[in-house]
Amino acid sequence: MRDKGEFLFTSESVSEGHPDKVADRISDTVLDTFLAADPHSRVACETMVTTNRVILAGETRGPASVTPELLIEKTREAIHDIGYEQDGFHWKNADVKVFLHAQSSDIAQGVDASGNKDEGAGDQGIMFGYACNETPTLMPAPLYYAHELLRRIHDLRKAGDASVAGLLPDAKSQVTLRYVDGKPVGATSVVISTQHEERLEQDEIKTMLLPLIEKVLPAGWVPGEKEIYVNPTGKFVIGGPDGDCGLTGRKIIVDTYGGAAPHGGGAFSGKDPSKVDRSAAYVCRYLAKNVVAAGLANACTLQISYAIGVSYPLSLYVDLHGNPKGIDQAKLEKTLRELVNLSPRGIREHLKLSRPIYVPTAAYGHFGRHPDPAKGTFTWEKTDLVADLKSAFGL
Repeated sequence: MRDKGEFLFTSESVSEGHPDKVADRISDTVLDTFLAADPHSRVACETMVTTNRVILAGETRGPASVTPELLIEKTREAIHDIGYEQDGFHWKNADVKVFLHAQSSDIAQGVDASGNKDEGAGDQGIMFGYACNETPTLMPAPLYYAHELLRRIHDLRKAGDASVAGLLPDAKSQVTLRYVDGKPVGATSVVISTQHEERLEQDEIKTMLLPLIEKVLPAGWVPGEKEIYVNPTGKFVIGGPDGDCGLTGRKIIVDTYGGAAPHGGGAFSGKDPSKVDRSAAYVCRYLAKNVVAAGLANACTLQISYAIGVSYPLSLYVDLHGNPKGIDQAKLEKTLRELVNLSPRGIREHLKLSRPIYVPTAAYGHFGRHPDPAKGTFTWEKTDLVADLKSAFGL
């Protein structure tokens, strides 16, 4: 994203009831089920959801106690928790098929530790992390507010709040902000499309959501009412997997930085932490966030790369976006490598990733969330490297 001049930038979010997010949730439910049974399980689960059908496919290695029957039960529980009890997609009636098979032995021999060989990366690839000081969570503002709108609706709906009575699980949001000299100064448009019961008129839904938009956006940021678009198609009754097929990993920009930063291309959900698509993207966010939190930069993009079966990263690159603080970037890259062991095993152990902590990541972004020490979730959002970084650079 540019750091000078005036421009508009847009990000979108989707709710936990969006068909792609239903698929992500089920894939992460499968992952958590395996990790709860054995923290060394290997899982790469893809899910497809459509009208009253769910298909699980992929590769796993784990205990025999995780049976297809157990995974079907967990899948139904996930759908029920999201809130789908509709004719076209119902937690109780959906046909769930499991086509998971054993992990490839060729992949396993590259990933597993043996003799003097450390654990290798589960695949080749490039991963990115990003942080900026636009919001308290050090996330880009357009995505932050797009997520927050849907999170508020979700919380109210789950609580049975009368202010959102008649709204259903599937929803999308989109927020466009105006930037001046690299800083967001206000919203120029807000879009919310939300599934609803047949009885609701569109004017009623807009009346429901206007106060929520005013609460979420900072004072003075709310655009004129003509630039607030609620269900612009005019009706959104048929939703979720009954309205559109959903697939795991199809919302990678929603999951990360809303387009404000690069993405390596790999999806997260359904993958155990031996897959660097997930674990290395998490550690990249962790490092970038700590750099910004330490005051070394206003924004930080970090890239890391791996080769399948190789335990150490092939490269680490840091961009401080103009480097206004005059930080020695080569020294920073060396310091980050010293602070965290960036092998797959090192990342997994440092961030404590071999636990059933992934279902909460499946909606409203993997980043910009609050770590929960009791549950062990979102450890990559901690800023526990700040003191070491400040010391290394004399701050």
